[in-house]
Amino acid sequence: MVSLHPQLETVTARVVARSGKSRAAYLAGIARAQGQFPSRTALSCANLAHGFAGVEGHDKIAIKALKQPNIGIVSSYNDMLSAHAPYAGYPEVIKRAAREAGGVAQVAGGVPAMCDGITQGNPGMELSLFSREVIAMSTAVALTHNMFDAALCLGVCDKIVPGLLIGALQFGHLPTIFVPAGPMTSGLSNGDKAKVRQQYATGQLDREALLEAESGAYHAQGTCTFYGTANSNQLLMEVMGLHLPGSAFIHPYTPLREALTAQAARRVLELTVDRGEYTPIGQVVDERAIVNGIVGLLATGGSTNHTLHLVAIARAAGILIDWDDFDQLSQAVPLLARIYPNGSADINHYHAAGGMAFLIRELLDAGLLHEEVNTVAGRGLRRYTEEPKLLDGKLSWVAGTPHSLDTTVLRGAADPFAADGGLRLMQGKLGRGVIKISAVAPQHRRIQAPALVFDSQEAVQRAFDAGELKRDFVAVVRFQGARANGMPELHRLTPLLGVLQDQGFQVALVTDGRMSGASGKVPAVIHVSPEALLNGPLGKLRSGDTVVIDAERGILDVQIDPQLWAQRSVEQPDDAVDHAVGFGRELFGVFRRSAAPAEAGASIFGPLIGE
Repeated sequence: MVSLHPQLETVTARVVARSGKSRAAYLAGIARAQGQFPSRTALSCANLAHGFAGVEGHDKIAIKALKQPNIGIVSSYNDMLSAHAPYAGYPEVIKRAAREAGGVAQVAGGVPAMCDGITQGNPGMELSLFSREVIAMSTAVALTHNMFDAALCLGVCDKIVPGLLIGALQFGHLPTIFVPAGPMTSGLSNGDKAKVRQQYATGQLDREALLEAESGAYHAQGTCTFYGTANSNQLLMEVMGLHLPGSAFIHPYTPLREALTAQAARRVLELTVDRGEYTPIGQVVDERAIVNGIVGLLATGGSTNHTLHLVAIARAAGILIDWDDFDQLSQAVPLLARIYPNGSADINHYHAAGGMAFLIRELLDAGLLHEEVNTVAGRGLRRYTEEPKLLDGKLSWVAGTPHSLDTTVLRGAADPFAADGGLRLMQGKLGRGVIKISAVAPQHRRIQAPALVFDSQEAVQRAFDAGELKRDFVAVVRFQGARANGMPELHRLTPLLGVLQDQGFQVALVTDGRMSGASGKVPAVIHVSPEALLNGPLGKLRSGDTVVIDAERGILDVQIDPQLWAQRSVEQPDDAVDHAVGFGRELFGVFRRSAAPAEAGASIFGPLIGE
């Protein structure tokens, strides 16, 4: 057994101690639920009859007889979004495999799946973060029928996987496997796509050329190929032991993809209480699994959105983590992958270079992952150093490659791209926030420049179009937190600030909102907490104040006389922008009023674990 890295041991011990009371309460809830299933036996005859009235044939007989375990399928399928369209045929594959393995399966319910790529820069984006909460509640509604011995969660992107997991963890007594759909094949390179976006922003290309480029990048069914939140989700589910090994990045509509989907059904039946390997999800997602998830994120330069999502997921299991944990692990975890926007490769190149099996083995051998954890594949994470293959038509697992097949994309722990994970906790007079610097060149990691204060990304766009931003400055975009407007991603700012940086100006972004999971080369201090609407210090900034950002040292400050700073009041948001009306935002007022601070995951569910 490899000795654990001291920093991993220290952070894990702190998380365990901090979570003692809430984790114990969560596990007690699982214990109360155990022994009450196969859950259908607790239903009255009328209840049970309703549960199988719409089923036909063998499955109806099996459910009625109460002898075979029943899998509840919770799916994010829709046919508008490329990442979720492949799920259309999954239920039949799962049902057929379940029957062959002596079980049954039913589609328990669906969850909404919205796409940030469509809503970016539009009012609908203000529902995006809170869709995670809706998905969690929808998952609970699906599973609350109490008809199921196990669950399969079908989801891929942004808020969908965190929402499914938060919801599934409320049924912590059920064995649960997450079933991915896989990425689309590579199209127009992410680097070329970014160049076209910047050329459009400066008027060098028209909308027709931009649409042609975007269509070349997003061209088929499957997940987008850049390393944003969607693919970070898939990596996390594997590192945390919730996927079958090696299943994250297999393309849709391939024989291997279908074989893995069928095997997920067979495997989750083996994990049920009567089959001898009972492994409920609440015992898979423990403190060590959460720490493993953080490590996997850091080692690959994953999405900054998970400084919110992982916190919320952990809390759903009674586990308390904060940004200090991310920061301290980042100091010990080397960067082993370069995937766009932290490099030129896409997720398919990463997978071809060795992918998850290579990454997990390198981190295990460096003592940077907890090996002795529960997973859906069995006890121990070492199982995830294998990759799936179809050998003579049969699904098998073989040892992953012992060395990277492309060291420009994926490297071992002895030869990393950087000595640390590139995620920093930023703090000072302006609050606490996070920055991902793995894609930021060293010369851009420290900036001292006047603030230009805005209350919306539209205001930044107007200033850019008017030629007012051709200078060194720090764009401060306030009133973008969860309480203010749902904390949308400010994706519209990425090409604008990138253009200015390429023109030689020193620019940066500071905001209490979010950036895309594909945050790139411009330094961006995001999720600044407390948010301006809650009297956070960003509300005290004025245009012209000198802001200091030092990403290497974790400094987020303003150079101002302390007495003057103390006397300043927090400004109120621009009344010209109404974030409470239109595009369904009226329905989300209760979410905005209830959202926790960013460092607590911006979730409305904190009280569920007894805080």
